[in-house]
Amino acid sequence: MIRLSRDGPVAILTLDRPDKRNALTPEMFSALHSHLDEVLWGDDRALLLTGNGPVFCGGFDLKLCLDKPGTLETLLRELAALCSALRAFPKPVVIAAHGAAIAGGCALLAAADLVVTDANARIGYPVTPLGISPAVSAASLRLAVGDGPCRERLLDAMLIGGTEALRIGLAQEVVPTPDQVRPRAIELARTLAAKPPDAFRATKEWLCEITDTPADAADRALSTSLSIVEQPEQRQRLTRLFVR
Repeated sequence: MIRLSRDGPVAILTLDRPDKRNALTPEMFSALHSHLDEVLWGDDRALLLTGNGPVFCGGFDLKLCLDKPGTLETLLRELAALCSALRAFPKPVVIAAHGAAIAGGCALLAAADLVVTDANARIGYPVTPLGISPAVSAASLRLAVGDGPCRERLLDAMLIGGTEALRIGLAQEVVPTPDQVRPRAIELARTLAAKPPDAFRATKEWLCEITDTPADAADRALSTSLSIVEQPEQRQRLTRLFVR
């Protein structure tokens, strides 16, 4: 469900579950972490994260969360860990977010160095109506877009388009159509890969040092999301999502 390929100096990690809109599972997170280690210690000069099919990522596999108790907690913990790993990754991280980046998929955008999306992409955190708190995303989202837009996006379940994501700082470049996203993202990743790696690593380390949310605050954000996992209201709302 995760493919690793290469385009010259750029390692490409592809979410490859198109029939499920690349909905994230615990196994996918494990594979992503494993591949991150491989890219970290390899000769790759940049990392591109993308998705196969019509959208980048539709969020967590909510059906799996409903069928297997404990899955949602695992996914929230894994999401927090992956976002931290991407922010601290010493090589350039570019995300090609075509079509949609929903909930957990949207959270990944704020952890990247550069995000390319398309003008009509659907982006956001529409999870509060399901009884799920997106607070786990607050730490990285706040750093990416600032206090006001962060509060608005976490509390407002409506999705925004790619152009609005660019305006608030959640994306750095917008192209007209979804099929243009990946080529442009690869182009940008190659540009970053051409920079001296030691200088890039040192710069990113310094940026993380002066901007990162204190670890205890990030832990509290995760705890907030976990505090309502498996509550009766949440189970009822998830059940209604799949039972008509």
